[in-house]
Amino acid sequence: MGSSARLRLFINRNRPLILDGGLATELEAHGAQLQGDPLWSARLLHTNPQAIKDAHHRFLLSGADVITTATYQASVQGFVTHLGMSAERAKELLMSGVHLAREVVKKFGSGNTGPLVAGSIGSYGACLHDTSEYTGTFAEKMTVDELKDWHRPQVEALLAAGADLLAFETIPSIKEADAVVELLREFPDSSAWLSFSVKDETRISDGSPFTEAVRVASRSAQLLAVGVNCCSPTVVEPLLDSASSLLSPDLSWVVYPNSGWEYDSQQGWQARGESSIWIPELSRRWVKQGAALIGGCCCISPAEIAELRKVLKGSCDGQP
Repeated sequence: MGSSARLRLFINRNRPLILDGGLATELEAHGAQLQGDPLWSARLLHTNPQAIKDAHHRFLLSGADVITTATYQASVQGFVTHLGMSAERAKELLMSGVHLAREVVKKFGSGNTGPLVAGSIGSYGACLHDTSEYTGTFAEKMTVDELKDWHRPQVEALLAAGADLLAFETIPSIKEADAVVELLREFPDSSAWLSFSVKDETRISDGSPFTEAVRVASRSAQLLAVGVNCCSPTVVEPLLDSASSLLSPDLSWVVYPNSGWEYDSQQGWQARGESSIWIPELSRRWVKQGAALIGGCCCISPAEIAELRKVLKGSCDGQP
């Protein structure tokens, strides 16, 4: 049985799996200064790896079944540019994101019973540090091959380090999704999920219909799930509804919205209107729609992940 088949079986037997929450906002809540940093939480792989391990630990204690590495805004080129290190050292630092997560996961189980480690790979737009992972404008000037070339070193490093699967996150454009699907073919033993940033209740960030994005994902047998992240919880249900006919036994939904706040490039996340929208309550509907992996993105804390697990699974069974 191949890697994708084993992981798909594990997910189906234990669904819904609970993902972690906002790693960067959790790090900031414990004193990290990330605002305005072009490497965001990935800088701490170099300066404070213990803080990353502690954050992973808190999410696992809260009942997360999957934790994502602190590599969303990490890239070999980014580390070379902003940390002044060699490409080889940059690759090692990228791999350390998986190693740190693995160290923490060992305390909570192993093999078929332990939490999974998802190697986080952000959109190319994330490395530009201009919020274009929420617009996809960069894709207009790039080819699919250029996007593949940029993603390849990150994929190689995270898989070499032993990530259970890859998490391609906040993908804003059909072109970048095409690049991901093509690139995965170069790593036939790998598995992944693909989550999009979105413009509204029917479209991803570049304006393409969400249905078209799901069709692109469905071309890859290595993609275990497709869905959305870092969006308002209120748009999830209509988005999933719009593409419900495209799900199959081999392709599930992955859903991890943010708190519903708005991001300001100068001031960070800002509350709008009422406080955080109740993700745990809405999550019951997402499960009925076929979501197999559910968690939170920015501004979602371990406490909220614990509440999510309680709603969906009845308890928080994370053990130190």
